[in-house]
Amino acid sequence: MRYRCAVLDDYQGVATTVADWTPLGDRVEVATFADHFRTEDELATALLDFDFVVTLRERVPFPASLLERLPRLKLLVASGMRNSVIDYAAAHANGVTVCGTESSSTPPVELTWALILGLARGIVQESTALRTGGPWQSTVGADLHGRRLGLLGLGKIGSRVARIGLAFGMEVTAWSQNLTEERTDEIGVHLSPTLEELLTTSDFVSVHLALSDRTRALLGPAELALLRPTAHLVNTSRAAIVDQEALLAALREGRIAGAAVDVFDVEPLPAGHPMREAPRLLATPHLGYVSQANYRRYYGQAVEDIEAYLAGTPVRVLG
Repeated sequence: MRYRCAVLDDYQGVATTVADWTPLGDRVEVATFADHFRTEDELATALLDFDFVVTLRERVPFPASLLERLPRLKLLVASGMRNSVIDYAAAHANGVTVCGTESSSTPPVELTWALILGLARGIVQESTALRTGGPWQSTVGADLHGRRLGLLGLGKIGSRVARIGLAFGMEVTAWSQNLTEERTDEIGVHLSPTLEELLTTSDFVSVHLALSDRTRALLGPAELALLRPTAHLVNTSRAAIVDQEALLAALREGRIAGAAVDVFDVEPLPAGHPMREAPRLLATPHLGYVSQANYRRYYGQAVEDIEAYLAGTPVRVLG
């Protein structure tokens, strides 16, 4: 029997070249999709004749209603080892095995610092002016040395962001609901006693929390109002952690110096979305995990997941 595998959201067209798919031989026909399917009906139609699906991160929801419309689907491979938009119970009920792949925290850490530095030194604005005949120097950069970096979350990514902040000579403080002084001492940063204290005293605030019921809309209008007018907010985690309308209002009204985001409430971001035109905003199209090394790992382990499933011994099973 020859199986069919769909690879979703292959925007760069590299899924079948960054990894070696030859171990699957003639057993699996691989089809890649460069365009994002925005509706469940589009997905159900496109995936109806596929046995396996490879999806990136949490970009495409797989609720029970969709899984029930894919009777041929047997294996769903998601990059990463945690996925909040797959209904695992429904997958099990419909005979679908869900497997993950490992990922590195290095790319999102590096992108976080690219965004912080871009904000601090007005890189995009100054580069655009230079290339379009604009003014020669129009901004005065914000220093990092001696400034306070406030981190929401001190896990794998947050702790590495913290260490780089320390290397820049920043004072680093962190907060999350369950963060302990033992953990902050281990990293060499300060424990902020409350979220409010972190927001009111930080020059740069960077979000590194997982999305959950406790963190959804954690930074709402009241919290964003606590930020200093000179403060910058960076979110490379999940858009829903920050109230999007409240963030847009703060940027439009100049109540914060700027923000940088790599995550959005709708992805890909539709034309005409207010985030595309917001002032004081440095925005990137969810590049946090997009790197050569991560892609090699994602797709390489996707091949391993498919091989193991075909052998009857699934690996990295989720749910």
